[in-house]
Amino acid sequence: MDMRAFFYNFQSKSTRMNPFLPKELIDSLKTDFHQKYNLKLDIKSVHPLGGGCINSASKIETKHGPYFLKWNFHGPADLFIREAESLNEFSKSNNEFIIFPEPKLAKQIDHNPGYLLTTYLKPGHCGNDDEKLGRGLAQLHQVYSDQFGFHHNNYCGATLQNNNYKADWSLFYTENRIGFLINLISKTRPWNNQDQKLADQFIKRATNLLPKETKPSLIHGDLWSGNYMNTLKAPALIDPCASYSDREFEIGMMTMFGGFSQRVFDAYNEIFPLPLDWKERNLIYQLYHILNHYSLFGGQYKNQALEIMKHYL
Repeated sequence: MDMRAFFYNFQSKSTRMNPFLPKELIDSLKTDFHQKYNLKLDIKSVHPLGGGCINSASKIETKHGPYFLKWNFHGPADLFIREAESLNEFSKSNNEFIIFPEPKLAKQIDHNPGYLLTTYLKPGHCGNDDEKLGRGLAQLHQVYSDQFGFHHNNYCGATLQNNNYKADWSLFYTENRIGFLINLISKTRPWNNQDQKLADQFIKRATNLLPKETKPSLIHGDLWSGNYMNTLKAPALIDPCASYSDREFEIGMMTMFGGFSQRVFDAYNEIFPLPLDWKERNLIYQLYHILNHYSLFGGQYKNQALEIMKHYL
């Protein structure tokens, strides 16, 4: 099933139909805005936006201009804090080709709804969108760290990611990504001893298949076609779960469900060519996202994940 259609269909009816913001959210938003900017936030109108399966989202019009707002009463307490952190990290790329929403406020989920307030990006086209997306992504991936990981753990969708730093990429990917996620799955989804035995064999094999000489590149982390948008200014990346990883990990997600033209990849390679043998590892990197879909939704994703593991044994 096309993932964009899945997420649109999964979105709750109440989110689509209710144009109003909860009173608790409005009160919190106004108080926090005033405390940070010493400005009064008068909300003139609210325009609900669709497309998400986890959070409610709206464009709000204020005397200070439009903002994008998403919120939730449920979920990990620091969900929006961590997303804002990822968006702030992207500014390090000083990107010439793509843009990112600028976080204005982020609040944790507690007895009141948590939220993320960012600049509003107007949908549209700026010309050569696909070329700019590829070039901008290549520029983002040339922001480096000394180790693989990130400042804090964050969330791919609603799934916790272990971002504890490691110097070795193969260990980071097999332990912090695959192993950590399988441990979560084993507590919430059917996962028997035979499945675990296969996973252990795959992890041992993958450790030797992944590149040893690779730099920790800043990646979006969940870059499917629903997590970028064309705007009047430039292509934009949204809903990130950033980390410093092998950049091929990003390509794995991008090639998993489609939605990116060949021009995106050609433009990327013009700036920052991928290794000639990257396709040999692509399924290894797609495995993480298939396992994450199994963790979130169950169903057929388990069999897909096991087949990938068998492919490399």
